[in-house]
Amino acid sequence: MELKEKLLSSFLAFENQVDVDTYVHDIRSKAIKTFETKGFPNKMDEAWKYTSLNKILKEDYSVFSKEENALEYSDVKKYFIHDIDSYKIIFIDGKYSSHLSDTTHDGMDVCLMSAALTKPKYRLVIENYFNKAAKDDGLSALNTAFSKEGAYINIPKNKIAEKPIQIIHFSTGKESALMLQPRNLIVVGENSHVQIIERHQSLTSNPVLTNSVTEIFANKRAIVDYYKVQNDDQNASLIDNTYINQKQQSHVSVHTFSFGGKLTRNNLNFFQNGEHIDSTLKGVTIIGNKQHVDHNTLVHHIEPNCESHQDYKGIFGDNSVGVFNGKVVVEKEAQKTNAFQANNNILVSDKASINTKPQLEIFADDVKCSHGCTIGQLDESAMFYLRSRGIPEKEAKALLMYAFANNVLESVKIPELKKRINKLIANKLAVNIGFDL
Repeated sequence: MELKEKLLSSFLAFENQVDVDTYVHDIRSKAIKTFETKGFPNKMDEAWKYTSLNKILKEDYSVFSKEENALEYSDVKKYFIHDIDSYKIIFIDGKYSSHLSDTTHDGMDVCLMSAALTKPKYRLVIENYFNKAAKDDGLSALNTAFSKEGAYINIPKNKIAEKPIQIIHFSTGKESALMLQPRNLIVVGENSHVQIIERHQSLTSNPVLTNSVTEIFANKRAIVDYYKVQNDDQNASLIDNTYINQKQQSHVSVHTFSFGGKLTRNNLNFFQNGEHIDSTLKGVTIIGNKQHVDHNTLVHHIEPNCESHQDYKGIFGDNSVGVFNGKVVVEKEAQKTNAFQANNNILVSDKASINTKPQLEIFADDVKCSHGCTIGQLDESAMFYLRSRGIPEKEAKALLMYAFANNVLESVKIPELKKRINKLIANKLAVNIGFDL
């Protein structure tokens, strides 16, 4: 049975096993019909021209994990940013792990999507925000249809979350192949501030496919710093759909660090609904072997006097493939927009490739918009300079690559996370550098 038919036939069983809420049930039912019509994307879709899902969709995935699986903290400690005090929302094979988590309802909600979807006290927030930003494409609709578990974060107005929040999804390999569909809803009230770190981590060589949807709503003057750490097993694939709705004077930044996984597709969508909004999208990709990473971004400028900044760096080795498809849309009413987009890449192997397509669609006449991309190799004169100072070739290459990615790392606001990313980059480059950026 093909995966699409398996998912469609599993939907009724899924609805029968979860708590039924009429409002959510209607959304799920409409979503599964959308998925039935649209299905999985293929290369005929312009946005998926350079990324094929055919190989990963051939696996016989379990749609639901059949048993409860426990992990000890000592077994997974290295995947946490453990040298900071933080809230934690941890899932094992799609199910909540209470003993690894640290949630709260003290002045704000850092808890579970399953509770928010079923308990009456969350009903108003669900009706106002759930599935209001996500697109109606096949993959997002599939996630909506099976939406049950994930992180629910609601920061009320005038509240600063005193600790970062870590969201981590572990897969253990108890299933021969497993498909996960986490759903996150994050609502940040007026004048509030939160920092969030998200990670998907496979602990097995068994195939894992994660189709994730995150909706973020930043209200007036809210500040959201979101960090995605993607350093998964070579048999794990991730399709990450993130939708961000911003109100006036809000600031949202998303940093994506893509180092591992078989296939990673990041669909990152910003919608600016107000004036004086700032949106920041930054990423570092370092991959090799036959890995594939695809960044598909959209910033939609709807109202005037707003800014957006995109800066993606890629380092590609072996037979790896990179894709960057970034679009900035400036509506006619969005005068005084300042939009910047850059995608710079280094190919360290003759067999590596990058497909990059920065795009601007501008309907206003009083704007400052720029975009560009570069594809090249390491600077030979810089390499000669470092080698002439006694630095071995391997370390010289690593230094240049560190410098190449530095401006993305500079904007990471959690020092402990910045150190962790430095270590991950050093590991990817297979070199020990005795300083932090």
